[in-house]
Amino acid sequence: MDLFEYQGKQYFARFGIPTSPGGVADTVDEAVAIANKVGYPAVIKAQVQVGGRGKAGGIKIANSEPEARKHASNILGMDIKGHLVKRVWVEHASDIEKEYYASFTLDRSAKLHLAMVSAKGGVDIEEVADSDPDAIVKHHVNPLDGISIDEARSIAEKAGIDQPAIGGVADILVKLYDAFVKGDADLVEINPLILTPEHKVHALDAKVTLDDAAGFRHPEWEEFRVTQEYDGREKMAKERGLNYIGLDGSVGIIANGAGLAMSTLDVVNQVGGQAANFLDLGGGADAKVMTNALEVINTDDKVRSVLVNIFGGITRCDHVAEGIIEALSRVELRNPLVIRLDGTNAEKAREILQPYVSDKLILRPTMLEAARTAVELANGGNVK
Repeated sequence: MDLFEYQGKQYFARFGIPTSPGGVADTVDEAVAIANKVGYPAVIKAQVQVGGRGKAGGIKIANSEPEARKHASNILGMDIKGHLVKRVWVEHASDIEKEYYASFTLDRSAKLHLAMVSAKGGVDIEEVADSDPDAIVKHHVNPLDGISIDEARSIAEKAGIDQPAIGGVADILVKLYDAFVKGDADLVEINPLILTPEHKVHALDAKVTLDDAAGFRHPEWEEFRVTQEYDGREKMAKERGLNYIGLDGSVGIIANGAGLAMSTLDVVNQVGGQAANFLDLGGGADAKVMTNALEVINTDDKVRSVLVNIFGGITRCDHVAEGIIEALSRVELRNPLVIRLDGTNAEKAREILQPYVSDKLILRPTMLEAARTAVELANGGNVK
């Protein structure tokens, strides 16, 4: 679950991370009232879950009440990369001497937490990684040990943080790690983390992604969930209890198991295609579940073929085959369906499906062959 900036700042405040005083507004009048309260100059920032707000005109500084009204009027309702601005965050403008970057996430390959700190903040960290990778210090943290203030100071020094900011940055790193671990986050990021002329350090921005799987431990997250924005496909999938993430490709993906679904995306990409979605059926693939999956994928106009990739362990492939046939009687198939079944009772499953094979229902024996066929169909080819 990705938080809006204002929610990220509220989240950081629970762990003692200093941020600029401000408030969130849904209307122009509310934005002006907050600007008057925090004092001018005030910054009015579009609240959308996408980067590039500043370049799009979604961040403006107001030096007076008329300017605050003008900027809030222009930003509310603005479209930024397909995201409609429904609210703004208004805060007192900070005097900035230096801008830094700090984040924590999980390095899955190393099976350790990863801190990333740079003295070059205020720009996309990807740009820094491309132009000057040595400017980013990467430091692994063993979750059994955590991070000490001395370790945090060492990270800050290695990153080239200015001497007056070392203590403040180290203190925030320790608190940011707490926000990452105790808060059950997948990512916590501050960009920029600023040093003021008074040599105070605080977070000027907040990017937080929470681990949905830990939601049962956090009833307080409900206030974040009600503001989550989903595209039509994701909303429909959520209502049907499907694990679905919309992507931008033309090959619809249906698989049983998150690992298999991710592998299927990789193989589709490997053979020159692009997935339209991640869809994990979980442990079941009966007619109801398969119907729901096909209905969701049918709402995506970009889809040109659908790849069903099933590996039967506990799930029996013959039951999946029966579920597919029943689902096809309920859903009008808009695009060719390429099916790969392997594992428990796979041969029996293929026998069940064989009478239904056509240019709209195609069986393939391996994941690679199925992916190639689905990509060829998505690209407008004819498959025998």
